[in-house]
Amino acid sequence: MTQINSEFTTHDIGIGGMTCASCVARVEKALAKVPGVASASVNLATESARVVVHSAQVTDARLRRAIRDAGYEPRSADAAEIAGNPSTWSGFGPVAVGLLLSTPLVFPMLGDLWGQHWMLPAWVQFALATPVQFVLGAHFYKAGWHALKAFTGNMDLLVSLGTTAGWALSVWLWLSAHEGHTPHLYFEGSSVVITLVMLGKWLETRAKRQTTEAIRALHALRPDKAHWLSDEGETDVPVDEILVGDRIVVKPGERFPLDGELLEGQTQVDESMLTGEPLPVSKALGSPLTGGSINGDGRVVMQVKAVGHETVLSHIIRLVEDAQAAKAPIQRLVDKVSEIFVPVVLLVALITLVVWMVQAVPFETALIHAVAVLVIACPCALGLATPVAIMAGTGVAAKHGILIKDAQALEIAHRVQTVAFDKTGTLTVGQPRLIQQVGVVGEQESTLLMWAASVQSGSEHPLARAVVKAATAQGLSLQTPQALQAVPGKGVQAVVGGRHMSLGSLRWLQEEGLDAAQWQEDIAQLQSQGATLSALAERTEAGLQGLLLMAFGDEPKPGAAQALSALRARGLKLVMISGDNQAAADAMAYRLGLRPQEGEVLANVLPGDKAAQVKKLREGDGHGPRVVAMVGDGVNDAPALAAADVGLAMGNGTDVAMHAAGITLMRGDVALVGAALDISARTVAKIRQNLFWAFAYNVAGIPLAALGYLNPVIAGAAMALSSVSVMSNALLLKRWKP
Repeated sequence: MTQINSEFTTHDIGIGGMTCASCVARVEKALAKVPGVASASVNLATESARVVVHSAQVTDARLRRAIRDAGYEPRSADAAEIAGNPSTWSGFGPVAVGLLLSTPLVFPMLGDLWGQHWMLPAWVQFALATPVQFVLGAHFYKAGWHALKAFTGNMDLLVSLGTTAGWALSVWLWLSAHEGHTPHLYFEGSSVVITLVMLGKWLETRAKRQTTEAIRALHALRPDKAHWLSDEGETDVPVDEILVGDRIVVKPGERFPLDGELLEGQTQVDESMLTGEPLPVSKALGSPLTGGSINGDGRVVMQVKAVGHETVLSHIIRLVEDAQAAKAPIQRLVDKVSEIFVPVVLLVALITLVVWMVQAVPFETALIHAVAVLVIACPCALGLATPVAIMAGTGVAAKHGILIKDAQALEIAHRVQTVAFDKTGTLTVGQPRLIQQVGVVGEQESTLLMWAASVQSGSEHPLARAVVKAATAQGLSLQTPQALQAVPGKGVQAVVGGRHMSLGSLRWLQEEGLDAAQWQEDIAQLQSQGATLSALAERTEAGLQGLLLMAFGDEPKPGAAQALSALRARGLKLVMISGDNQAAADAMAYRLGLRPQEGEVLANVLPGDKAAQVKKLREGDGHGPRVVAMVGDGVNDAPALAAADVGLAMGNGTDVAMHAAGITLMRGDVALVGAALDISARTVAKIRQNLFWAFAYNVAGIPLAALGYLNPVIAGAAMALSSVSVMSNALLLKRWKP
């Protein structure tokens, strides 16, 4: 049970006994009738219901009673997880018995194909078929009876009516036959249909387990124990007992039990299951650690920062579960069709019976044709077509670091026409680096850089860190600054190697008497590119003498230009939104392969105005509205992400990032944007394929059965095959890779 706000509460309830889309409609109606229920959504693939209620009026027990009264079994929402991973042949026992009893009944049919007229005695056929009909098929009668009581229909009602008619007809023909005459009986049709339906449902259940592998794999990432470090030493305790602030020892090869920060040691961490990043990530003191990731070859001590439902892994699991439980907009139309499907089929079967009898066909022949209509017309495939594709698509996407928050985002993403990107931190690294330096004539630039880095070696300013990093990369040995004095908002002064140095903004140094004429052309050029400038100067008796001009700028993310090129190749319009001035934004755009002259850069945009820019993009440029995706960091860009048709948050899985957009990209890799759009397109394609075949199967199958071209056995096999084929088609998505 999840609290949404003070007025509404969400209940997740597992449901046993559902067989087709008509069952979904019946459960939803039963739950909707409970006073205080705001909405109810039932998913056939996950066999679960998500019910939003007024928390003060409705209890979980009341909802479960409504499900039971509708003829279904309420279960724990996570019953599948509790049950663990069943064996491949789990639940096959009744199917095996059905096959054993039905096979002898099929031999005479096979013999007819070869001109052999084998016929089992009537009493043997009766003895073989009756246990299949009333023992193995008992659940069809039970579920069908509940449907009748609710004045609705479902697959079980169709199967029970059809097979009972075939069985009863065979008994009547046997008992009413003249002595010495052996009539043609239809026991094989009834028993084989029941066995084939059971086989189809077993194969379907097996396939469902494969669609939920992503959830089971994520749950498996949670260790049960943690090495808790207390004042008395190291103790193994259950993870549930760990508190925020506790210290935990993680040994080489173990999974980090919770989210935290590295306190002692250094290591490489495999985060592939969470982010899809195949290469291990280096971790040093203070680095964030994510629960579920695998420690490398170092023994480390971490301090816990998040436990329970607040961990990144818990958020990921909840997102994937929500996406798989959600009902796609297209599924609502299917549910409406399924609601009237069974009554229409019953009417068609009755008309088939009457029409054949009017044509003076023997009653048993007319009844068999009507039975074939009942058996072949099953809304199973219709009910499974959409949810299984969504489960497979969201599961494989999560495996590669793409978290899809809801089915609506998945369904819309493939229609995106324009992709808008925030610049800083999304297309660029988001950290300033020293991109250019201009030294004074007569001094080596490496020496000047060493002095600049030495002056700033103790500073945490982003520009200071960029200078120190550049000097370290060149292998320069820094000196310890003396008489260090910071000038807030302007720069710093220090003595390095006996020389009095000042380092800071150009404006401050010029106010202090620096003559920057020697760098005039360089300054103009760098400022036009949007670079941030600072300088190193020495205080001498003659005044402030400039030594080194430094330009800082952001860098495009590795692979960003190639990713944008790939998106353009898909026919998408690309737009970069930046707060920089036009010249600086254009300069970065050219480095990324964008085309400012074609309107692909929106500059001078304040953070609060990004959402308005996204709305303008959605309105289009006079050629009608466009479907827009916004890509940002999920924190500062939350309004813009919400304003887009589809928001894609690029982050490290923080809570804000996950709730700011319909899709969260667990790695800051621009290529994942194209991957997210691709998996959306492939998933929607699978949904359409499944719905086409589900509808086509019934549109073709029902007339063929009514016209007498299909006997009940063939109809039963086709019905079972339809559901299995829909499941198998959806499972092909598991092969997808970005």
